[in-house]
Amino acid sequence: DLNSQYVSIKEEIDTAFQNVINESAFIKGKFVQKFEEEYADIYGVKHCISCANGTDAIYIALKVLGVGPGDEVITVANTWISTAETITQTGAKPVFVDVYPDHYTIDVSKIEEKITPKTKAIIPVHLFGQPADINLILDICKRFNLLLVEDCAQAHFAEWKGKKVGTYGIAGTFSFFPGKNLGAYGDAGAIISNDDKFAEKARMFANHGALKKHHHEFEGINSRLDGLQAAILSVKLKYILQWTDLRIQHAKKYSELLSGVDNIVTPVTHQDAKHVFHLYVIRTQQRDTLQSNLNNNGIASG
Repeated sequence: DLNSQYVSIKEEIDTAFQNVINESAFIKGKFVQKFEEEYADIYGVKHCISCANGTDAIYIALKVLGVGPGDEVITVANTWISTAETITQTGAKPVFVDVYPDHYTIDVSKIEEKITPKTKAIIPVHLFGQPADINLILDICKRFNLLLVEDCAQAHFAEWKGKKVGTYGIAGTFSFFPGKNLGAYGDAGAIISNDDKFAEKARMFANHGALKKHHHEFEGINSRLDGLQAAILSVKLKYILQWTDLRIQHAKKYSELLSGVDNIVTPVTHQDAKHVFHLYVIRTQQRDTLQSNLNNNGIASG
């Protein structure tokens, strides 16, 4: 409930808005830099490169890594379209792998059969807030000399074996769409990385190929986080770990309350995962009937 969330931190959000307006720091600037530094710090990485949205975050990462025509990129069959369309937009071909039937993340045992001489990268998706089996994916990437880009759009602060997702590959990409666990009040996104050369080029690519105004070293795109969104994210970042713990508690309570209901499969959390429940997803063979009944009782579902 974004309005309720806003009311709970209203004074801080309103002050953040006013500060940006007072300084006319609308595109990039000190509020963006502050958020980038804070996000990198909380993730324990060297670089956070902000951009306009989570879709751009994937596209920028792939372009900077040299993915293009003639390449193939492996990803999952059940992701949001951004993961696939950004691969296509580079000129490469998305190659789809099925998922585990209980965790809905990429089935690692099915990856190697899809690898060809054209394969350049793997994009696992940490879907609904549940991490993919990222250690095994990283092992495959190392054996086949493939790039690893993690799609963390739904998995802010999710962990695999105690380590945050987004920190395993050369890049982790994030969306701060308003409905995400950490959400702005409009579109926003970011890439995190520990690779200095990649980070510098990604920052340039997102800013028309320039680090300094009017000094364009190559053609990039216009994908910049604005100051208002950055200031909002900085406020919310102070609460995100607390909010994440509450999400996990609420999900656990849902599963307890639904445990006695027939014909419903509730979410299964992998024993090695910290599932942050961007979405609480159940499975049923009576989907449409159930959804109609929920709607009739004033309960939203998608």
